Amino acid sequence: MLRQLPQVDDPNLLTAAIPFADAGVYRLSDGCALVQSVDFFTPIVDDPATFGSIAAANALSDLYAMGATPLTALNLIGFPDCLDQQLLVEILRAGALKVQEAGAVIVGGHTVGDDEPKYGLAVTGIVDPARMISTVGARPGDVLILTKPLGTGILATALKGEVITETDMVDAITGMTTLNKAAAEAMRQVEVHACTDITGFGLLGHAVEMAEASDVGMVIDSAALPVYPQVAELAAMGLVPVGSYRNREHYLPNLVNRQEVAVELIDILADPQTSGGLLIAIPAEQRKVLMAALQERQTAGYVIGQVVDEHAGKIRVE
Repeated sequence: MLRQLPQVDDPNLLTAAIPFADAGVYRLSDGCALVQSVDFFTPIVDDPATFGSIAAANALSDLYAMGATPLTALNLIGFPDCLDQQLLVEILRAGALKVQEAGAVIVGGHTVGDDEPKYGLAVTGIVDPARMISTVGARPGDVLILTKPLGTGILATALKGEVITETDMVDAITGMTTLNKAAAEAMRQVEVHACTDITGFGLLGHAVEMAEASDVGMVIDSAALPVYPQVAELAAMGLVPVGSYRNREHYLPNLVNRQEVAVELIDILADPQTSGGLLIAIPAEQRKVLMAALQERQTAGYVIGQVVDEHAGKIRVE
């Protein structure tokens, strides 16, 4: 279907040659390129300010994954007439504060009437094309480091089903409202071969896409996977978001040992994340340097696997 759309033939569109790029990158000069992305969604928590913070952090994440510095943001809002406008004010205020924390500015936006609230941002940053990081470049022998735990989709589903409260998912809320800014700063201290942020396609989907883009395989250590509290128990209860089923349908063929992996673990691997962490591929000898840089910035880092030269474009879970 996408082949029916007009094709872009512009040498300055640097992401035209990058499979599964997290953002669009357009070269302005030899040393500067624009990095642009957009994301918005319905509330995954009840508190409007928390929702605003999460949505803003999520939108900015694509820029950080590509090593870019955020500059500007535009609000994208859908809001019902029947709701109190003060709720919208709280959402926008929290989003603006998160953008300010990123060192960027809100320059405007657009609002439409909608049956349910939606909020997000179109974000723009800059990067030196020579220092741009993408999904391409992971090499056999690299270690894979993830900077946030998994399970936000499962927790949000349980919250909507009133199985848990926001208090029960405070760790996940803290994670989702945390910018990937510090993690991005830390990874720029080392030789990064590839990076992506873990969002709607889950760890399974985004790892597969990085493997395909880099023409390598990956091995994931299931025992090393960081998971937010209660996620495993909720997954065992079947509290899995619809997006997880779509992710499984699309990406499970790329899990080489899928028959050996427990259903509950697949639920976590395929769980669509909101404002998830960065998945970073670096040379093994750079591991301690990156972990120290993350720790210095009070940011988590979990070594969850490695890049291999077998089963290119696929992953194995051990």
